[in-house]
This record gives sequence, structure tokens and C-alpha cells, in this order.
Amino acid sequence: MNVLVTGSAGFIGSNLCVRMRRSGLDVLTFERENTDQELRELLAVADFVYHLAGVNRPEREEEFQEVNVGLTSRVCDHLLELGRATPIVFASSVQAMYDNPYGRSKWEAEMVLLRYAAECGARTVIYRLKNVFGKWCKPNYNSVVATFCYNIAHDLPIALSDPECSVELIYIDDVVDCFVDELDAKESGGKHRHGVYPVHHVIIGRLADQLHSFRAMNLRLPDMGDEFTRKLYATYLSYLDDFSYPLDKKCDGRGCLAEFVKSASAGQIFVSRTVPGAVRGGHYHDTKTEKFLVLEGQALVRVRHILSGETREYAVYGKDMHALDIPPGHSHSIENVGPGDLITLFWASEVFDPQSPDTYRSCVE
Repeated sequence: MNVLVTGSAGFIGSNLCVRMRRSGLDVLTFERENTDQELRELLAVADFVYHLAGVNRPEREEEFQEVNVGLTSRVCDHLLELGRATPIVFASSVQAMYDNPYGRSKWEAEMVLLRYAAECGARTVIYRLKNVFGKWCKPNYNSVVATFCYNIAHDLPIALSDPECSVELIYIDDVVDCFVDELDAKESGGKHRHGVYPVHHVIIGRLADQLHSFRAMNLRLPDMGDEFTRKLYATYLSYLDDFSYPLDKKCDGRGCLAEFVKSASAGQIFVSRTVPGAVRGGHYHDTKTEKFLVLEGQALVRVRHILSGETREYAVYGKDMHALDIPPGHSHSIENVGPGDLITLFWASEVFDPQSPDTYRSCVE
């Protein structure tokens, strides 16, 4: 199937093209530098059209009509002249319901598409999109999320004219999901689909606070159980220039240890490099639980019930990728019994708190 995407280099277009190419579709693209003749040639072979091209911050107000309405008219006129009833998905805006230059141009473009559908019977779907956020959105243009993400990631100030203002947001992957699903839909004629779901209702001041908290985190993760937070965190990371940062290593005669990830709801992950013959641990916890995973080397893990004294030993090799659970009330240690360094990944059910460590010395042997 040949799929034509107008505005393919834009925010929504670039995300949509990546998804469709990944699915094996033949994607044709049209941008502002292409000619009208090239548009006609593309429409002559396209089996489906995503009409995403448009302007919302033009230098001249007349561009609203020239691009948003004019380009839509050219798409429909070319298809009718070619005798093709090609399905079209159109990215409109909720602004089409409002009396402003941008909104009027989007509404008029919708009418052009509905007339095209009525004339040739082509399936035409109009999405009135709310504020879309996600990776590759242009900052300091028309997206508050993109602007906040970029500025905060680069330690630049943000403007909050009304921190209590509420905004409705939809996520780019949810938009792309809906658009791609249209390829398999069978109904004909023109129709409006007024939105993409879920819609996230966000207070601007809280949005800024949440993004500032991401900037301060590094090792700490936000609540990934919250759908909006997960999407917002992914968006924020896409605006970073530098993805790398050093971990704080704690070194002694046994080797080095570094914390890697911390989460208030999911505990923390840390990694150690232990020299041959060295032993880590020799303690137990009342409530905290842990998991051990030897990534490289050879270890002997000893676990002893602090009441019964029952002891278990586990020989663990990095090549096996074998994990161990450490329950509370069991003293435990891990010894490097191999000839080289032992590299181990640890998970603990809570972030270490030096004021309340829940860690008590106890001999394992």
C-alpha cells in the first residue's frame, strides 16, 4: 500500500512516518518545498492520504487561507480530476470550533474535505486534535509541554502567566495509534472524529513543577504507574542534549558500589564490582527485601535464618543469569570465589535511608 503523508517532516508527520515504515508500508511524503505537480503525481499513486500539512503560526495571516484551506483544496481537486476516491485522514484542530483566523481556516478545510467525500464517496475522517505532546515537538512554538521540557532541560526560565490555568493534552503515540488504525477501517463517506483518547487534564503550574522535579532526579524515577507521568517523562528526556552522567562510586578494599536507579514506589537498583576473595553483606533486614543477580564472575551466596540458624549456600555464575531472592529475617552475604572481579546487580525493595536503614549486622556462617 502506498500511503501519502503531507507535512511528513512535522511533529505528527515524522512520528507517523516512522511507525508506518516500521510496519512495512510504502510511505510517500509531501513537504512545502514540493511543487503542485509533484503533489498531483503523488496523489496519482497514493492508496491512502494523511493530510497533516498546515500552518498555525504564519508570518502573514493570509497564509492560514493559502495553506490550510488552499492546500486542502488542491489535494481534493487533484484526486477528483484523477478520478480517484482515495481515503483521507485530516489533522484538524479543536480550534475549528472557534472564531479566529486559524480556527476558521481549519473549519473551511474540513468543509472542503466533506464536499470531496460527498462528491466521490471517499472515506474521509477528520480529527479535531487537542494539544499534542511528545518527542520531536518544536519548542517555543505552539506547545507548552515542548517549551517547558526544552527550557527546563536546558536550565532556561519558563513563563507562567496563569499557573492555575488548565490544559487538555493528548500524547503523540495515542494520536499515531488512532491514525494507523484508520488504514483498516471500512466505512465510507465523510465524518468527524472529534478526538484522541485518553485526554490528560493538566494544571499548568503542576506541569511545570513536575518537569522541574524530573530535572532534579537523575537516579530517581517518577511514578511510572501513572500513565501521564510516564508519557511526560519520556517526552522530557527527548529534549536532553547530554544523556550521560557519572554514578557516585563508593570504593573500599572490597571494590566499588554505585546506586543506579531509585524509586519511591519500586525501591532501588545498585551495582557492585567486588575483588577476588572479598565478601559483601553479613546483615539482615526486618522488612526490606532484595534480589541478587551476578552478571560476571563466580560467587557464593550464603543465607541464614536468624532464628533457626538454618543456612543455605548458592554457587552462582554470571554466565547462568540466575537470580536470588533475599527474604527478611535472613542474614546474607555474597563472596567472590572466582579468579576475577565479581559484578553483581542488586535490587532492594526500598530506597536506602541512612536515618532508618533497616539493616542489622549478623554473621552468616
